[in-house]
Amino acid sequence: MRPEGCRGCGYPTSDIGHPASGLSRRDFLRQGGLGLGSFALASLLAEEGLADEGSQLAVPHWPGKAKNVILLWMGGGPSHVDTFDPKPELAKLQGKKVPESIQKLVPMNNRLRLENLYPAPFEYRRYGRSGLPVSDLFRETAKHVDDLCIIRSMKHESVIHTPAEYLTLTGSFTGTRPSLGSWLTYGLGSDNRNLPGFIVMITGENFSGPSIYSAGFLPAEYQGTLVKGAEGVPNLRMPAGFKDEERRRQLDFLARMNREHQDRQGANSELEARIQSYELAYRMQTSASEAFDLAKESEETKKLYGIGAGDSNEYGQFCLLGRRLVERGVRFIQLVQAGWDAHGDLKGNHEKQARKIDRPVAGLLEDLKRRGLFESTLVIWGGEFGRTPTVEGDKNKPGRDHSPLGYSVWLAGAGIKGGQAIGATDEIGYTAVERPVHPNDLQATILHAMGIDQHKFHYRHNGRNEIVTFNGGTVVKECLA
Repeated sequence: MRPEGCRGCGYPTSDIGHPASGLSRRDFLRQGGLGLGSFALASLLAEEGLADEGSQLAVPHWPGKAKNVILLWMGGGPSHVDTFDPKPELAKLQGKKVPESIQKLVPMNNRLRLENLYPAPFEYRRYGRSGLPVSDLFRETAKHVDDLCIIRSMKHESVIHTPAEYLTLTGSFTGTRPSLGSWLTYGLGSDNRNLPGFIVMITGENFSGPSIYSAGFLPAEYQGTLVKGAEGVPNLRMPAGFKDEERRRQLDFLARMNREHQDRQGANSELEARIQSYELAYRMQTSASEAFDLAKESEETKKLYGIGAGDSNEYGQFCLLGRRLVERGVRFIQLVQAGWDAHGDLKGNHEKQARKIDRPVAGLLEDLKRRGLFESTLVIWGGEFGRTPTVEGDKNKPGRDHSPLGYSVWLAGAGIKGGQAIGATDEIGYTAVERPVHPNDLQATILHAMGIDQHKFHYRHNGRNEIVTFNGGTVVKECLA
């Protein structure tokens, strides 16, 4: 049966929106409830089933400082001992075996490389008032070190790229659950009805495919929308000879046909998402292409991001677009820079990768501050694991193997206490020994910064209330301002 029409406006509805009008039920209730105050609004939303613990939040559980997220995803596993976790002891132990005292801390199935310790081929320097050390790979980003909260004790159980990415971005090794961006977009919606709430840009080899931005068992419309950088969404432009009103008539006819088909088939998340996507595509064709138009930016701004400067050009465009999308109300932006899998020639690999991202990331942080967006935007940098402190591959161009037992990520921006390092790995960087932080803990912390109680926010699936951190997760309170 067709879902009951909305009591307020009469449009046919589902739990996730007004397909005929493009106005979400949450937006409708907000507009209808202006001046009511948050408690009255929450009451209306609960009546509609949207503020109940098993549905979309519409309003957060508390006033979260973060309104938007930019995830700078470093696919392949950047080496923590060469970036944000200095280990001078490695120089003293170069070429030697991992000490027995540390080997005892490493589970048998994670003992990938125990021979030939290898010091970082990059210098570390201290920056800012905090004096936190950062590798020379990131001299531009290091200028913002007082804004960074570096977690040096990330730790999990998988040495394989794909399940490690699944775990970090979806909370499970299986790749079947919703990605974090999908959860947040489902829960909090988007502040721009003409753009997707969750946008993804990828450069390099993405090991795990669309699972890292999938909606999983959530309604399909909450999956990430893959765009091609400054080219924007493929096929966005209106075909030659078409006018807006002609396209509107076409889509109205198509919507009627799809609704009739849905009436016969019953509830179907993928069909509902397809119907919604036609509406979103129309709105994007008529009004959203300017979001991806970098020609509107000044040359000074482009230079700030490293656009037009060789290796940094592509990710610079990604980061600038990330800022533009945050300005336009997109909830979650995931910018993937793959290619950090340095099994050989770690020095050459990491130098090249750093040239691609250092200026763009520093430019993003600076630009968010300039525009008053830093205090409401949560920026996260990291990959699926770190790398061993020992050598792998050609001794003339040594690399490092995967290491999930201790690695680094950093957070900055809304709700984050910068200028600090949390946790520690052992003296050679093999495993976390102080304040271990699991990816599920990181997810809980992100949710908290967004104003979401990880235990109350859930989605009913197969007879149970599914939550983001279903395998557990503890908020890393030291991160929070």
